[in-house]
Amino acid sequence: EITSLLSLCGGQFSSEQEIRVNSPFWILSIPSEEMARGLMKRTVCAKSIFELWGHGRSAGELYASLKNYPMDKMLPYLQSDSTYKIRTHTFNKTLTQAQKIKKIDALEFLPFKGKVNLKNPEHIFWILEDYGMDPNNVPEEPFHLYFGRWIADGQRELIESYSVKKRHFIGNTSMDACLSFIMANHGRVKPNDVVYDPFVGTGGLLISSAHFGAYVCGTDIDYNTIHGLGKASRKNQKWRGPDENIRANLRQYGLEKYYLDALVSDSSRPIWRKGMLFDVIITDPPYGIREATRRTGSQKEAVKSAERSTENHIFVSSSYHLSDIFFDLLKFAAEYLVMGGRLVYWLPIYRPEYTEEIIPRHPCLKLISNCEQMLSSHTSRRLITMEKVKEFKDQDQNSCLLDGQYMPYRGHNSFREKYFSGVTKRIAKEEKDNQK
Repeated sequence: EITSLLSLCGGQFSSEQEIRVNSPFWILSIPSEEMARGLMKRTVCAKSIFELWGHGRSAGELYASLKNYPMDKMLPYLQSDSTYKIRTHTFNKTLTQAQKIKKIDALEFLPFKGKVNLKNPEHIFWILEDYGMDPNNVPEEPFHLYFGRWIADGQRELIESYSVKKRHFIGNTSMDACLSFIMANHGRVKPNDVVYDPFVGTGGLLISSAHFGAYVCGTDIDYNTIHGLGKASRKNQKWRGPDENIRANLRQYGLEKYYLDALVSDSSRPIWRKGMLFDVIITDPPYGIREATRRTGSQKEAVKSAERSTENHIFVSSSYHLSDIFFDLLKFAAEYLVMGGRLVYWLPIYRPEYTEEIIPRHPCLKLISNCEQMLSSHTSRRLITMEKVKEFKDQDQNSCLLDGQYMPYRGHNSFREKYFSGVTKRIAKEEKDNQK
């Protein structure tokens, strides 16, 4: 999420930063405070951002680093007419109040001239200490120490304010608010973008994109879901109410002006004319567990319907193989995304058999990130982010990557078909076992 937002807002990981997956503190190089605030207005993963004045692997290194920090950068925040306070945060360790005060007093060499104000200070400074990630093996001294000026907090409160529990219209698989915002950030959604979800369901992914100022639309094969009809998913409610729909959800959050439409449509049969382009495609395809994988008709049914009059004909739904869902999705994204536009979607996997080669590829799309969300000891799902890097040509119509080579994907995909069939069965079995 942070990498995507840096490419959107400006900035990069500092050359000093060793990318330590197990560290909760990262050092970024951002050109301005305004850009730093812009990043924090988007992120739900990062808690806070600070202007780093000094850091080190010991207290001595930290103090030496602070003494080398340019005085002209410090002075604007140390004036006699200003107020300030210093706070201490330790990760994976709890300090007593006396220990915290001792660490703050050790910074007396800094030329603070203002008055201390603990309730409403103009400037807040933090001592941050990293004691590792293992709660059963906490070291006596921290692995790393940081000191800096607080700039802004992230958007963690969005998780609660957009909670699915409080949402007007929900379904069995409505996306968690936190993950929904992470997906929008992976897609680099920005104001005035057009964001599309081909498996829109109850529209949970549209809400986060609309919050960031994008115009949103989607399609789904389920007529009842699109129109807010049928049985309710909420506990102690039998049927959906007259105003339970995607538009009502956006209205609930004051985002209705960003709603374009939601259509009943089969994602395996694109309905858009050539040249209809989307800035971002964000979706959570059905896995065939709690939501069925369906498409309209089969080849035999299509032949029969062609022999009859097509007036008033209603296609029968048939099974839609999971591997075909993903490859149809990639083909659609390759054709209808703008250049540089992103596709963000979830891919279910069976961990003991997983390799990165199983991820569907397309010659027009570049894999940007692949993040895992654990579901159980054996199953998980991966958040796949891809970016369009090549114009779609006729020869890309039915191409996918298999064993390092691009080839037509239908009829040449037995390995992936078996794999995804196995994933669906295993996840379904684990869900039944959990219910028992």
